[in-house]
Amino acid sequence: MDFHFITLFPNAFKSYLGESIISRAIKDKKIDAKFYNPRDYTKDKFKRVDRRPYGGGPGMVLEAESVGKAIADAVKKSKSIKPKIIFFSPSGKQFTNEYAEKLSKSYKDIIFVCGRYEGVDARIKKMFKMEEVSVGPYVLTGGELPAMIVMDSVSRRVEGVLGKIESLEENRIASKDVYTRPEVLVWKGKKLRVPKILLSGHHKNIDEWKKLK
Repeated sequence: MDFHFITLFPNAFKSYLGESIISRAIKDKKIDAKFYNPRDYTKDKFKRVDRRPYGGGPGMVLEAESVGKAIADAVKKSKSIKPKIIFFSPSGKQFTNEYAEKLSKSYKDIIFVCGRYEGVDARIKKMFKMEEVSVGPYVLTGGELPAMIVMDSVSRRVEGVLGKIESLEENRIASKDVYTRPEVLVWKGKKLRVPKILLSGHHKNIDEWKKLK
């Protein structure tokens, strides 16, 4: 699966994509990440892509033309005839595990439009068929963090990324509470013990305990 990011700040992704499971998945070519900076598509000699909003108001708005050209390039370079385009917005569809599962099963290319400042000129939504998505009931300074959240959630559903598909919590009985050695942890004079049920070896009872937790 290929993830395409339309962003003014591609360097913001370096640390996350360069570590742990996601980094290994990229090296193993299970997934790939490509970046398209609207500044590379503008006619402005100073590479400026933010403009004052019509109607007044604080902040700046990203122009539709340069963002549109970046999206068009991503569509052209994708392996799919109709890649999925996601536009991040606080008023968009709530992102869920079910939605991540649908994306992982239905698409080979996903394009993320990461807005900044006061957002992107609304005409961009008339230039391309895209879906507005929100990662939560709050406002962030840009779409880069939401894009990483969605990429992570979708990537772990791609075969081979987690090693074994059984590692996917959604496919097994899992508890919000997990424990490891030592069996008894002494902390500030208190003995903190692993629940006895987890030491019993009785898998049916353990699964029932996990469901209750």
